[in-house]
Amino acid sequence: MTGELSPIDKAKFVAARRAADLVEDGMRVGLGTGSTAAWLVRCLGEMVRQDGLKLRGVPTSTRTAELARSVGIEVISLDEAKWLDLTIDGADEFDADLNLIKGGGGALLQEKIVATASDHMVVIADAAKEVEALGNFPLPVEVIPFGWQTTQSLVEETLVSMDVMGRTATLRMNGHEPYVTDEGNHILDLHLGRIGNPRQVAMMLNQIPGVVENGLFIDICDTVIIGYGDGRVETRDINQGTVEHDRLDFVETDNLFTDLAD
Repeated sequence: MTGELSPIDKAKFVAARRAADLVEDGMRVGLGTGSTAAWLVRCLGEMVRQDGLKLRGVPTSTRTAELARSVGIEVISLDEAKWLDLTIDGADEFDADLNLIKGGGGALLQEKIVATASDHMVVIADAAKEVEALGNFPLPVEVIPFGWQTTQSLVEETLVSMDVMGRTATLRMNGHEPYVTDEGNHILDLHLGRIGNPRQVAMMLNQIPGVVENGLFIDICDTVIIGYGDGRVETRDINQGTVEHDRLDFVETDNLFTDLAD
């Protein structure tokens, strides 16, 4: 029940609940990956079952697709959708310009493709995800398995000329084996500390042979919905320059998320 949630989970819940209200009947919606996005999928599933909401969801990972189907959301591919009305996703970090670091869940490639194929991208996050400068969260970079160590060396060499505090790249692991993305690639996590010029870093990384995509989302996010543990919600729209505040009440008997394992 929501009454049993930790403050951080309550913050994710209220952000997801508010974002779900943006979804209208008949929309094609990109569904993000990660713990906060999972709350959203459950909220939308409830709206489908209880309110008759009709939407088609384009998931950004196999696990999001499985969750969406399990709660009754119609799942289609991006090729079937062609274009999306809205994408709602989480973020590992966001700054005042709504630039993001994403990819902590390993789905950055599909997440970026889906987000850029949308009329509007909304990020849902708890307040702890807001930072003055991106980079404290390790920046994920998806690389092909062939020659990944050479790619890692090229990445670290490129970072020497960048405005960053750290330059170490580590291969993400899944137990004793390299982590493998849905596209069959590996992920290098860059421990940068602070990124002075995210746009430049994103551009330079994607020019390195072997790099598929990086987790910097620049000029992609339109709106961020920030949840707080006490039920407060703040919505910032960077295009309209607006900031709205609201509060959602928790329903102690709501067991919508009791079986959700993030």
